[in-house]
Parts: sequence; C-alpha cells; structure tokens
Amino acid sequence: MARAVLIIFAALALAGCADSTALPENPYAPGVAQSGEAVDGLTVGHRLMRAGEYELALEAFSRAALEDGGLTPEIMAGMGSANLGLRRLGQAESLLRDAIDTEETVPEVWNNLGVVLMEKGEVSEAAQMFRRAYALDNGQSDSIRDNLRLALAKLENSVYDPKEEQEYKLVRRGSSDYLIRQIP
Repeated sequence: MARAVLIIFAALALAGCADSTALPENPYAPGVAQSGEAVDGLTVGHRLMRAGEYELALEAFSRAALEDGGLTPEIMAGMGSANLGLRRLGQAESLLRDAIDTEETVPEVWNNLGVVLMEKGEVSEAAQMFRRAYALDNGQSDSIRDNLRLALAKLENSVYDPKEEQEYKLVRRGSSDYLIRQIP
C-alpha cells in the first residue's frame, strides 16, 4: 500500500513539472503574413526545378505568367523544362520551340530542346540544337558539350543493318487491348 501511495505521489510530482504551455486555440497553420513580400514566381519556379519538384515548378511558372501579363521567353523556357522533367515531351518541345523563336534565347533553352529531341529519337535535329547551344555558350558548359558529343556519337553509330531487322506482329487481346509480339 505504501508503495502504491509512493507511485501516485511521484506521478503527481512529475505531472507538476510538465510543460504547462497550452495548445493554441486554432489548430491550423498560420495564414499569409500580410507584412511579408511575395517571392517572384520565376524565382520560385527555378528553385522548385532545382529541387526536382517539376509539377510545382510548372504551377509557379504559370503564376509568374499571370503576374507578368503573359508568356515571356524565360517563362516559356521554364515551363518547357518543367514539362521535360515530367516526361511530357510534346508539350516541352512546343514551349521550348516558342522560347527559341525570340532573340533573348539562352544556350540552356537550346540544350533542353536538344534533350527533348534526343528523348523522342530525333537525333540529327537534336545534334543541331546542341551545336547551336554550344556556339551560343562559347563552349563554356561541360553538360552542353557532353550532350553534343553523345548526339554526334549516336549519329555516327546509326547504321542500318538488315541482319538485325526483326519482324513483329500486332496481336489483339480482348476487345481493345493490343500487344506487339516478335514473330519467331
């Protein structure tokens, strides 16, 4: 019995030592600080791109377009690069082509367009984009030089070999499901 009283007394003593700060009345996160300044959408988009958050970067670039009153070449390039990160090659190509049509184009945009074209298997056009990026950059970027080397190597090794040609047939499974199979 004395032991039980001692345990209860110790528990009450320790409870008195606990942090007595009460939980806030509002369990939700604080709202927007009205006194703070908003960060530019382009800056946020570029930071998110470096972090690999391409979907959020795309949203940030879209907000930047709304704030700036339209799609500038930098915003189009950012959106194209974000779409490239999301593997949306068609959208990325369209936006990057629009971005390079302006005089304010930077070598990185040409490089990114080359990457899109390489992913699509259009190696000869990709090599042209990498050449342009390399020329605009005066050979300063190692990544652009490496991309150009890769594209040129793929161009040299793209020999048609009839011995390696394989025949395939389209096999229908079910009502709308198709499968490509190699003919034995």
